Amino acid sequence: MYTLGVLTISDASARGQRQDTSGQAIREVMGAAGYQVRRYAVVPDDPDAIVRHLEAWSAEVDLVLTTGGTGLGPRDVTPEATLKAVERLVPGIPEAMRQETARQTPMAWLSRAVAGTRGQCLVINLPGSPRAVRECLGVVLPLLPHALDILKDTTREHPVPPPSLA
Repeated sequence: MYTLGVLTISDASARGQRQDTSGQAIREVMGAAGYQVRRYAVVPDDPDAIVRHLEAWSAEVDLVLTTGGTGLGPRDVTPEATLKAVERLVPGIPEAMRQETARQTPMAWLSRAVAGTRGQCLVINLPGSPRAVRECLGVVLPLLPHALDILKDTTREHPVPPPSLA
């Protein structure tokens, strides 16, 4: 079982003005997939708060999924904060999310989401809507077990990809 941190980045949710439906969507999808949520927080669109959580949690969980702050708005700073916290980029993950979800909506191409590793933890930015979260997780879920096993150095084998990714 892999451990998970869910970090919602939203000024309105952090102020209690909006329910965190995207974070809840992550918890539902990932829980159903067998991931154990160990960390959860809602923070404002503040780069320092994001970096602090990513740095601390990366030593405690296998995977951190962020939601929100990946768009073009002036307060959307999640990708920049993530870049400060991670050590190595994994560009294929957000590329795959954009490519696949753009089939549903061309607005997916406006996402600035990034993914990277810090130590043995994988960090992935997801969009801020529950629908987009579910769509993006549908793209990356098949990749996660192998990616996390590689990070933990528990596998040397490369599995045959599922037909949808072949």
